[in-house]
Amino acid sequence: MPAIVVLGAQWGDEGKGKATDLLGADRAGVIDYCVRYQGGNNAGHTIVVAGEKFATHLLPSGVLTPGCTPVIGNGVVMDARVLFEEIDGLEARGVDASRLLVSANAHLITSYHTAIDKVTERFLGKNQIGTTGRGIGPAYADKINRIGVRVADVFDEGILAAKVEAALEVKNHLLVKVYNRRAISAEEILEEIAEYAERLEPMVVDSSLVLNQALDEGQTVLFEGAQATMLDVDHGTYPFVTSSNPIAGGVGPGAGIGPTRLDRIIGVVKAYTTRVGAGPFPTELHDDDGEQLRQVGAEFGTTTGRPRRCGWYDAVIARYAARVNGLTEFFLTKLDVLGAWEEIPVCVAYEIDGRRHDEMPMTQTEFHHAQPVYELLPGWRSDISGCRSFEELPANAQAYVRRLEELSGAPFWGIGVGPGREESIRLR
Repeated sequence: MPAIVVLGAQWGDEGKGKATDLLGADRAGVIDYCVRYQGGNNAGHTIVVAGEKFATHLLPSGVLTPGCTPVIGNGVVMDARVLFEEIDGLEARGVDASRLLVSANAHLITSYHTAIDKVTERFLGKNQIGTTGRGIGPAYADKINRIGVRVADVFDEGILAAKVEAALEVKNHLLVKVYNRRAISAEEILEEIAEYAERLEPMVVDSSLVLNQALDEGQTVLFEGAQATMLDVDHGTYPFVTSSNPIAGGVGPGAGIGPTRLDRIIGVVKAYTTRVGAGPFPTELHDDDGEQLRQVGAEFGTTTGRPRRCGWYDAVIARYAARVNGLTEFFLTKLDVLGAWEEIPVCVAYEIDGRRHDEMPMTQTEFHHAQPVYELLPGWRSDISGCRSFEELPANAQAYVRRLEELSGAPFWGIGVGPGREESIRLR
């Protein structure tokens, strides 16, 4: 049985949760584990099941698949209070989250991380990155600086106190002397952690061991990326990126499995493009088309509620995602949103200082100056949400999908034609 990765191939919000949920529905009783391997509660997956909308932020989408064990891997930074709020919200709606496992090596987000995140972003002014203010970046910074607090530390009072005190010794100087904010005491952080320690303890495991044993036994493990390729800290539009590695290469360090164990790597793309926050976006629309995409596609952040920036499909980015992730296939979402246009532009290349670029520019400066080179494709001017096979799609919609497939660097596995679980078409 395979190890499958599902990840975003644009700037996030592509519908990864739908792809994950569809895989679970296709292989009911066969998706044994669904794993988040990076990111924090700055992520958001929206899934519609039987007309009911669910949103997850820290929990893997597999929590909605019966019989599947959701896992928060060691590469995640976790705000435990947010986690328990999310669990309680789902259980109040009849979703069983009791199978959740949490890596002992995952790092904790505390209130001093969120405080630093918010004041730093305000301090940057016009140079803001567009962070969600949820402490993700500062928690990852502590991890790299080797002053982070891990889940396992919660259950050793001596180690926990020493780590919190060491972290605050630096942070309080920053808060008080640079940002003119009050100092945070170690006692209040320890009290904050103590509030959830007892509830957290039964969930904590050596997730690397659990997942490798599952694969050894022939079980299927689904790895779910948060954010997306173009927000990867190494391969995205730096510095307007997240603080971790959403690409497929992040599965190894983020979940503790070897790269040779991965069988399928599925990149999720919208039939157009969106991004949230600051940073370059070559196909962005500032006109009625952009607003129509936003309204018809309900392009507002799952986690933040922020309106998303909208633009046409960018095949350069798709090819880049196929390359850096080693994608075996794509899943195309929200094709139904494009049903109102007579013609649909698709970006096939960039023009930069009079030169054509068919691949991603090498430098930040070049990408900031990239102008899209469009190919116009005929629209289909109809509602396709009821289509359940490729042959049922209008001819122009079929042609649009096939042209995107030709341009994007990997075959298409399926198509989303609406938000519901059943509103999908499988091509392979």
